[in-house]
Amino acid sequence: MSHLAHVELAKAYRLLNHGPTVLVSSAHRGRRNVMAAAWSMPLDFQPPKVAVVIDKSTYTRELVEASGSFALNLPCRAQARPALAAGNQSGRELAAQAAGDKFQELGLRTFAASQVEAPLIEGCVGWLECRVLPEPHNQQAYDLFIGEVVAAWADDRVFANGHWLYDQQTDPALRTLHYVAGGAFFTIGEAFDATSPL
Repeated sequence: MSHLAHVELAKAYRLLNHGPTVLVSSAHRGRRNVMAAAWSMPLDFQPPKVAVVIDKSTYTRELVEASGSFALNLPCRAQARPALAAGNQSGRELAAQAAGDKFQELGLRTFAASQVEAPLIEGCVGWLECRVLPEPHNQQAYDLFIGEVVAAWADDRVFANGHWLYDQQTDPALRTLHYVAGGAFFTIGEAFDATSPL
């Protein structure tokens, strides 16, 4: 895929540090699914860890628990509609109807991850491949999953050398999404350096 660049694991947390909406992808034994999540965050640097809330009623949760892995995909403004739909449609219902899968239903194309079974979603601007670090109490009581990031990637048009590159020249369609509620999103704004004179 063009513009796909490796992100060193020590800087992978920077992909999530600004709080973007993510698409959680999962797969196990030929079954796969995707869901939207507004509640995810980085947890640690070495080894890099993330946390994400995955409700126990979801098909994604079933596949994550079965496979022990997942991927966090960072959609951009160009993907706002499928990102919203991913949070409002059930992959389990599509699978039960033999109607294909949620990726097909939403028009999301995928490519293979390097370390996990979950597919990565084309057109996103960041990807984190994660292995579940089992925390049964947190998973059952709070639907909170902790994952170790085992590979990370970014679109080099907007992320390079461990930094987001959002400025006036950035294509607005490539800005990350930040969910508010009721179908409303913000996109990331302009970057600035607080240590430089204003």
